[in-house]
Amino acid sequence: MESKQSAALGIALALTTAIFWGALPIAMKQVLPDMAPETIVWYRFSMAALGLGSVLCLRGQLPPLRVFRQRRWLLLLSVATAGLLGNFILFSTSLQYLSPTTSQVIGQLSPVGLMFASVLVLKERMRPAQVIGAVLLIGGLLLFFNNSLAEIFTRLTDYTLGVLLGMAAAGVWVCYGIAQKVLLRRLASQQILCLLYALCAICLWPLAHPGQIYQLSGWQLLCLLFCGVNTLVGYGALAEAMVRWQVAKVGAIVTLTPLFTLMFSDVLALAWPETFMTPSLNTVGYIGAFVVVAGAMFSAIGHRWWPRQRA
Repeated sequence: MESKQSAALGIALALTTAIFWGALPIAMKQVLPDMAPETIVWYRFSMAALGLGSVLCLRGQLPPLRVFRQRRWLLLLSVATAGLLGNFILFSTSLQYLSPTTSQVIGQLSPVGLMFASVLVLKERMRPAQVIGAVLLIGGLLLFFNNSLAEIFTRLTDYTLGVLLGMAAAGVWVCYGIAQKVLLRRLASQQILCLLYALCAICLWPLAHPGQIYQLSGWQLLCLLFCGVNTLVGYGALAEAMVRWQVAKVGAIVTLTPLFTLMFSDVLALAWPETFMTPSLNTVGYIGAFVVVAGAMFSAIGHRWWPRQRA
C-alpha cells in the first residue's frame, strides 16, 4: 500500500512540474513587453531563493558550505550556476521572438542532450531506445518547424534568432544537469537548488533593473509573481517526485510540458483573444509537437519495452 501511495504522489508531483512549466512561458510572455529578460530572471531567482531558503532554514537543512572547500566541488557548483543562469536568461530572451509553445518544444532538446552528455562525461551506458527516442525527437522538430525550415536555415530573422537562443538555452542546461548529477553525491537536491538560486540572483544583480517592476500593470505583477512561485514549485516538485518515484518515469511525465503549453495557449486564446495569441501551427506542426514529446518520452522509458539481451 505504501508503495502505491508513494507512486501516486510521485505521479502527482511530476504532473505538477509539467503543468507549472507548461504555463511558465505564457506568463513570462505577458511580462516581457515592460521588463527586460534578465530582470525577470533575477526576480524569479530571488523569490525562489528566499522561499526555499526559508523552508530549509525552518527544517534545519540549509546546505553545508564546507563541502566547497575542495576545488572540485567548488568548480562543479560554478558550472551548475553558470548553466542554470545561462538557461534562464537565454530561454527568457528567446521568448521575445518565439511563441511559448515553440520555446517549450525546443526545450525538449535538453533531456536528450543530457542523455548524450552523460554517456560522454559520466560514462553511462547508451540504450538503443534512447537513440530511437532522439531520432524521433529530431524528426518531430522538423515536422514542427515545417513552415519555417527555409527561414531558419537561410535567413537570420528574429524568428531564427529566437530558435538559436532556445537551442543555446537547451545546451547550457545540459551543463547544469551534468554538474548537478555529480553534486547530488554530496548534497540533497533541494540544498543544491537553494544554493544555485541564491548564487544566480547575486550574479544577476549588476544586470537587473528591479525598478522596472513599477512599470508593470496589476495583471503583469501577478504574472511575475507566478513566475517566481513557478520556479520554486516546479523544480521543488520535480525533486520530490524523484525521491518518491522512479526517475525515468518522472522524466517521462515531465516531457508532457510542451503539450500543456500548447493546450493552455489554445484555451487562453479562445477565452481572451485580445490578451493571448493563438499558436500559429498547421496540422503538421501539431503532429510534430506530439512526435517531439513521444521521442523525449521514449528516450526516458523506452528501454522498459525494449527486449533484454540474454547473456
